Amino acid sequence: MGRIIIAHRGNIDGPLKAEENKPKYIDAALENGFDVEVDLWLENGHFLLGHDSGQFQINDDFLLERSANLWCHAKNIDALYHLSNMPLNYFWHETDAYTLTSKNYIWAYPEKQVCENSICVMPENNDPNFELTRPLCCAGFCTDWPKVLRDLLNETS
Repeated sequence: MGRIIIAHRGNIDGPLKAEENKPKYIDAALENGFDVEVDLWLENGHFLLGHDSGQFQINDDFLLERSANLWCHAKNIDALYHLSNMPLNYFWHETDAYTLTSKNYIWAYPEKQVCENSICVMPENNDPNFELTRPLCCAGFCTDWPKVLRDLLNETS
């Protein structure tokens, strides 16, 4: 089985800040065969996607219908609490070196050491050409460049 490749905020060909966390952008990444990390807020009883604040309102069904391939980053305590009652893969972190997702993956902060059950986050920060990524022993990667990474990983399979 190949390693998990997670599109950071829906990005598949590099960061595109204006599109990140938009529902259609997330769906496009899923349609390209990637898992997706989303930033999730709960405000006034409504889920909202967005990095620095909630911007794009969605409902529980949006999350549940895509649950097999979403990695939900709870951005406030209300979102974290609500997610804890849903069958989703979710986590909370700020600058913690590591956090454990609800599906027992170790989410490793960028540039931190990884292990077999960890997700290497933003490997391009330390390795813009992904040269060091191929031999890494980890469960998967969260990146702004999933298409490039998938091609590199396929070359070494």
